[in-house]
Amino acid sequence: MIKSMTGFGRGEFSDTIHNFSVEIKTVNHRYNDIMIKMPKHLNYLEENIKRYIKKDINRGRVEVYINVEYISESPIDVSIDIPLAKAYKYALEKLIEELNIEYKIGLGDILTLNDIVKTERKEMDKNIVWNCLTKALDIALENVKAMRIEEGIALKKDIECQLKTMNYMIVEIEKRAPFVVKEYKEKLKERIKELIDEECDLDEDRLNYEVALFADKSNINEEIVRFKSHVNQFLKSLEYDEPIGRKLDFLIQEMNREINTIGSKASDLYITNYVVDIKSELEKIREQVQNIE
Repeated sequence: MIKSMTGFGRGEFSDTIHNFSVEIKTVNHRYNDIMIKMPKHLNYLEENIKRYIKKDINRGRVEVYINVEYISESPIDVSIDIPLAKAYKYALEKLIEELNIEYKIGLGDILTLNDIVKTERKEMDKNIVWNCLTKALDIALENVKAMRIEEGIALKKDIECQLKTMNYMIVEIEKRAPFVVKEYKEKLKERIKELIDEECDLDEDRLNYEVALFADKSNINEEIVRFKSHVNQFLKSLEYDEPIGRKLDFLIQEMNREINTIGSKASDLYITNYVVDIKSELEKIREQVQNIE
């Protein structure tokens, strides 16, 4: 089952402490490029998350957005530096006395001073955090995979239709190929008769030699056989339950090579027109293959 590289999925999971929400967006990319945005205090999990995602997504750009809310208690510890607060209060009272100012020091005056209130992130149990996060990741990944499979099914149907069209055209080229040499011989005969005295005998051996040279030069049987083989391999690959994007891309290149050779060898307008049509179909498939995992 082929998969598209385009997908989106969201997952959410809560335990008694955390509520994780995860959004995953995937688009086509030559390699497996994973970008993660999450709260800074979870950065230590980045490599684990990438490895976890790579088990399910082998190719494409993957954008992961992670958010966490704490349910039962704050993840931040707040403490007051009492000795420092007393020292500030004593210093302020001394200043008021020295300046002979009537002012009553309040709590607000002290709280605004540096380092009175200290905050520190609590040490969280990493296993509990990871277990909760992976549950949300699993849900998001399942949704992404479902969308990528659905897109892949649509791509497969479209590509199969285009391959069928190309196969029909290559068969038509194959049928036409033998007549090209015959027509060349007849045209060459007529041309020679126009240029020489009609009473002179035509050198059949020389004519046959020229026709044989042309036949050898314009022979496209090998290219047709290889092209058909590539089409069959392409169709079989569409049934594989594994990443096939790179293989399909290679087959497209090989088919382009064969059809270009056919076009350059076959000096025939009928075949040339089919070559142009096949190249057009190949370009359409190439664009679609860029989005296959």
